[in-house]
Amino acid sequence: MATISSTAPPPTAVAAAAANTTPPARQIRALYDDDTITVYQAYSSTIADAAVASQRLNASPDFATGTRMTWIKPSWCWMLYRSGYSYKDSRQERILALRMRHADFLSLLRDAHVNEGDRLPGSCKERWVKHGGGAEGKEARRKERVAEWRKVTVQWDPERSPRIGKLAHRSIQIGISPALVGRWVREMIVGIEDVTDRARELKRVLDGDERKKVGVEELVKRGLVPLERVYEVPEDVRRVLGMDFGEEEGVKKRSGGSTKGDEMPEQD
Repeated sequence: MATISSTAPPPTAVAAAAANTTPPARQIRALYDDDTITVYQAYSSTIADAAVASQRLNASPDFATGTRMTWIKPSWCWMLYRSGYSYKDSRQERILALRMRHADFLSLLRDAHVNEGDRLPGSCKERWVKHGGGAEGKEARRKERVAEWRKVTVQWDPERSPRIGKLAHRSIQIGISPALVGRWVREMIVGIEDVTDRARELKRVLDGDERKKVGVEELVKRGLVPLERVYEVPEDVRRVLGMDFGEEEGVKKRSGGSTKGDEMPEQD
């Protein structure tokens, strides 16, 4: 189970920003309590309405995974970036906050394969080099992933600010394969909340703040940005996620060292 302090909360990304310090290159930050952690995903209105009403994500017949991974994000700002504050397209017009038990969340991470980096155990870098980019390369990489029966894929992408600008440190995305998503929906999601209005109000406030006087702490006070605390994980999970590798690479980048090959395309 995650190491959750019952006394003072651990340092947060918000506190780090206020202190003008940089979080480690790879660090999980999330909204959580003693029992659950919150992750986000965006869906169409049809799927979201049925899910919230029944507290069951697959309540709508429109909910279907096909051969695509389902990517969940603990980072509120990364969800805002990917969905365009819910305005990107009709498939992402409703943002849902999904609560998971800590044990289930950690079980996903323990079963993960890291889709980034050229020196991590089980890296997908070889596939990227082998097949290249473009539509044909993307399809070839997809088929190879399916053939390997990966259940969970983790990707570390640049974290985003509430204004969705790219930050220097990374944010975790967790891709759940079609083979596992049914169990995730049935057994691992214990609460569903529609937070679309919060995302849209945040965008309204930021659009009206032309001089950028409204900072992160103020947005937290207004309830538009959740107070995401550092989510500590056991050492075995750190190894699976390549978190210490990420810290080493972050030091290289900040000191001008090479991190060639570290960037991979961001996933939905």
